[in-house]
Amino acid sequence: MAASPGCCHFHLSGIPVSDSPPISLPSAAEEALVERLRARDEAAMTEFYDRYAAALYGVIFRIVKAEDEAEDVLQEAMVKIWHAFASYDASKGRLFTWVVNICRNLSIDKIRSRQHRVGSRTMGLDDSLTAQRQAAPATFRPEHIGLQEITQTLIPEQRQIIDLLYFEGYTQSEVAEELDLPLGTVKTRARTAIKLLSKLIR
Repeated sequence: MAASPGCCHFHLSGIPVSDSPPISLPSAAEEALVERLRARDEAAMTEFYDRYAAALYGVIFRIVKAEDEAEDVLQEAMVKIWHAFASYDASKGRLFTWVVNICRNLSIDKIRSRQHRVGSRTMGLDDSLTAQRQAAPATFRPEHIGLQEITQTLIPEQRQIIDLLYFEGYTQSEVAEELDLPLGTVKTRARTAIKLLSKLIR
């Protein structure tokens, strides 16, 4: 499990989640580890990982609440710690406090990115359907049917695009690339599909 100056990869699967910080190193030992990390000692980075990874993973997991994302954030954090270690100032706090702050910030960024990605994909369709939902008879509750179920009434070409845009989180450009279609075709099919979906819930 070697840390490379260029990529700093670690084996992350099966990391135990720890709810408490690691046992603190004696000040002299921590200072020695810090100096080795400043000197870009790859063995020191592996030692750092072995000592702190479980606790950091626990911090990250409690924020992102998904194992795969927690592992991604931990890997990203290790890379950032390796490359940004020169900015660590021991006079402002212990090493563990500094790295926990990095992990928390990256975890929050991950949550915001996830929410933005999902929200931006669904906003257009939700806005297009709002007026029709408000005008629907009281006995008709489209939310009971489920939007994804309604899309099954679309022709395959339209349904495929709607599924990618609104349920898989793709952008229109990504859909065009994925399906090898012109961007204009994707936009036209998406607009047509949304109009059809709107009629279904009137």
